[in-house]
Amino acid sequence: MAVEEDCAVLLKKLIGIVDEIAEISDFKCVVRRQCRDLSRRLKLLTPLFEEFLEIREKITEETVKALVLLEETLESAKEFLRVCSRGSKILLVLQSEKLRDKFQELTVRFEQALTFVSYEKLDIPDELKEQVELVHSQFGKAKERTEAPYLQLYEDLLCIYNLSSDVDTEVDVSKLSEKLELTSIGRFKEESLALDEMIASGGWDVELTREKISLLMKKFEDYVRAGNPNISIPFCGNCSLSDQACTDSPKSPVVPDDFRCPISLDLMNDPVIICSGQTYERACIKRWLEAGHGTCPKTQQKLSSATLTPNYALSSVIGHWCETNGVEPQKRSGISRPGKTSSCSVEGVDIDALLVRLTSGDIEDQRAAAGELRLLAKNNSNNRLFIAEAGAIPLLVAFLSTPDTITQEHVITALLNLSICEDNKRTIVSSDAVPGILHVLKNGSMQARENAAATIFSLTIVDEYKMTVGALGAIPAVVALLREGGQRGKKDAAAALFNLCIYQGNKVRAIRAGLVPLLMGLLTDSGGEMVDEALAIVAMLASHSEGKSAIRSFEAVPLFVELIRNGSPKSRENATAVLVHLCPGDQQYVEEAINLGVVNPLLDLAENGTDRGKRKAAQLLQLLGNPREPLEEAHVQTNGQTEAQILPLQLPVIASANEI
Repeated sequence: MAVEEDCAVLLKKLIGIVDEIAEISDFKCVVRRQCRDLSRRLKLLTPLFEEFLEIREKITEETVKALVLLEETLESAKEFLRVCSRGSKILLVLQSEKLRDKFQELTVRFEQALTFVSYEKLDIPDELKEQVELVHSQFGKAKERTEAPYLQLYEDLLCIYNLSSDVDTEVDVSKLSEKLELTSIGRFKEESLALDEMIASGGWDVELTREKISLLMKKFEDYVRAGNPNISIPFCGNCSLSDQACTDSPKSPVVPDDFRCPISLDLMNDPVIICSGQTYERACIKRWLEAGHGTCPKTQQKLSSATLTPNYALSSVIGHWCETNGVEPQKRSGISRPGKTSSCSVEGVDIDALLVRLTSGDIEDQRAAAGELRLLAKNNSNNRLFIAEAGAIPLLVAFLSTPDTITQEHVITALLNLSICEDNKRTIVSSDAVPGILHVLKNGSMQARENAAATIFSLTIVDEYKMTVGALGAIPAVVALLREGGQRGKKDAAAALFNLCIYQGNKVRAIRAGLVPLLMGLLTDSGGEMVDEALAIVAMLASHSEGKSAIRSFEAVPLFVELIRNGSPKSRENATAVLVHLCPGDQQYVEEAINLGVVNPLLDLAENGTDRGKRKAAQLLQLLGNPREPLEEAHVQTNGQTEAQILPLQLPVIASANEI
């Protein structure tokens, strides 16, 4: 028991480290591609750690040792990526050999650690195995090709670095500045602070001196000053690290470049888009246009219109960044936030006034306000962002348990519409909306229940919410809707269950909630309207030991063979996938499938099906002992995609979103 607990602690720590790595962004230009590749690969390991957490009692000692090695390597990668995110571009270039060696070291360590992670014999989904194998092979290939990044950039920068300030060089400082993205005052200030902080931190075994760094920075400062002669640019390279100004500055969060106005270089408070497609601070671009300029300041493109369109998406992202980093955003015209006196409108409707009516205590006002928010959130993505930014989501969540049926329907549908926007999903979950959504799913009107299921589907598109929503008890309620709902409700429930059951831990919950008998009934339903959806979920549950047992109790081999022979393309490959899970260790299934004539349809699928269908058909033919060799095409992946990326179920556009 103690070993299992230690293993659980280790796995949770691994998940936590990967989550921290996922939050590191804004990598410097000189290492951006390498860092993004490394971060992307590591994030793909999280589902494996989560699955191991569920079956930790089956993990071997060898695998635990490999996980310990992974922990050490992940910690090292996390610290390295932080340096590549916060560090100096100049110093990173001058240390390019060291960076290349570090990337190579991490790649080799990850490749070796994954070699010893034994998961082949464990009861985890095939698509997850393929995903981990893909990551493993990517590390193997990356290990074999080591590049000398930015060789010319390194040589040019070193040329300037090794010369004194009074010696001219043939190196074009302007081009070098562009490559290093040091073409503005704001970028230069950030680089100065990052450079000083890295030198002070030590650990960079170079012959760098403050004097030579200062001379190097002076070259870039002269270039930046040429376009901004009246602005002071403080550089910390020559000052004492004990000075308060220098010790405080690096602690301030660095504003991402995309959040700065190209004119003022300050954090944008009211970003607007002009007809060239560029985004500026409203006040800055207005002054530019009012001064008689007819071109885009950034691209010099001639403007065909002076229209300013609010960039709600960027505004929302900036607002989230400000909250996360403790930065107080300035007030801006036209945008309303809870507690602010400024007003805002969407399609001419005052959102603040709607929220006041929603919380007024008058039931008629509440119904009307919730209904209007529902309709506004239906129309477009800008409305959804704007309504969420105004603070509507927590107020709507509070009304999920209202006894008024009409208001409840409006509220759950408004949240469904808002959840279509990716940025709003996190706000909805963090507002503790899931218990309220489940309350509606269990107790609401049929329309409200259907829209609650659609909301579950929408939220669980995000991987981390599959586990969260499942753990809060959603699955029995969704299964009940699949049993009791109308055609649209069944479709929404099936989509939600498909998303939830991608997470291995939810498969057990679904099986124990009686999902398998319900799905098997849908497969034999005379109408046949839910066959594709039901079979996609059955194929996932068949990868779990309890799921296999539940499916085998129905003696459904004739049904699956018939679906392989005459089903839709999706049903053919999913029925094949089910038999791939059921046949191993059960000779009766093998003989029955052969006697029912499954071989010829499988050969056709192996030759003419999708890549996933070919692969599954080849696997089943091998299990059946078919004399024909499996076709080579069955092993081909589509553009490098894993089975997890080629979803067995064609996930529908949320049905409810079309109605509301």
